[in-house]
Amino acid sequence: MPISKVGLNKSTVDAIADVQGSPDNRRISIDKVGIKDIRHPVRVSERSGGEQHTVATFSMYVELPHNFKGTHMSRFVRILNQHESEISIRSFRHMIGEMTELLEAENGQIEMRFPYFINKKAPVSGVESVIDYDVTLVGEIKQGRSTMHLKVQVPVTSLCPCSKEISAYGAHNQRSHIAVSVESSAFIWIEEIVDMVEKEASSELYGLLKRMDEKHVTERAYDNPKFVEDMVRDVAVRLDDEERVIAYTVEAENFESIHNHSAYAQIARNKSRDRDGGNKPG
Repeated sequence: MPISKVGLNKSTVDAIADVQGSPDNRRISIDKVGIKDIRHPVRVSERSGGEQHTVATFSMYVELPHNFKGTHMSRFVRILNQHESEISIRSFRHMIGEMTELLEAENGQIEMRFPYFINKKAPVSGVESVIDYDVTLVGEIKQGRSTMHLKVQVPVTSLCPCSKEISAYGAHNQRSHIAVSVESSAFIWIEEIVDMVEKEASSELYGLLKRMDEKHVTERAYDNPKFVEDMVRDVAVRLDDEERVIAYTVEAENFESIHNHSAYAQIARNKSRDRDGGNKPG
C-alpha cells in the first residue's frame, strides 16, 4: 500500500524516530533476538510425489551487535508474508539468507516446526489410516557458514528385554519417542528418517488396527525386545551407513509403563570429525 493511502507522506516517515536502530552504550551483544511461535501455512513435498499442506510454527532469530539498541521485529514477519503460502522445505533454505540480509545481521537462525502425516497400511488387514510425525527444520548462518538440520520425532513401541527374560509370562512394553536430527550433504525425505527409526523399534505404530493386526504387532514386539540403549545404537548404525548424513543426533525416550519416570538415551555424532578420531558407534 502506498504511503499516501495511510495518511503519511515520505517526509513524515523520515521524521519518525528509528528507536531500534539507535546506538546502545552498554556494549553487550545479544546472541539471539527475534520472534517465537508465529504460525504460517507451508507446503511439504511427499516422497510419493504428492504435496502436503500444513501449518508450521516459526521462530526466527538474529545476532544483535553490541552497538544497536534493538532489532526490527516487523521484518521477520515481513519475510514470512512475502512468501505467503509458498514456503516449502526447499525455499526454507533461501529464507535464512533473506533474513540475515534484511536485518543486516551476520548470524541468524530459523526454526520451522510442523506436523507431517503419513498414510500407513495395517500389517495384516491392510486397512489404511494416517499417523502424524513432529518435524522440525533448523536453518542457521553462522560465521559465513550455512547449515540446515532436519529433525523427525517418531512414536514407536518398545518392549523390555529384561522383563521378558525374568517373567514367567508376558513382558512390559510402552510407547516411546525416537527423535533423529540430521545434517546432510544431499536431500533426505522425511519418510526415509521414519523408515530408519521404525525398523529399529520393537514395533512401529499405526493409527488403526483390526484384531488380527493387533495380534501381529503385539507378537512382533514380544519377539523383538529393545532397551532404550538398543534403539539409539541401532538407529545410529543406520545413520552411520547413510552416506548423505554428515552429522546426527538420535534420542530415545521410553514412557515407562511400570515406573513413574522415563528412560532416556542419546547419541550425537559428527561423522567427519569422528572418522578422524576413529570413534564409531557399534
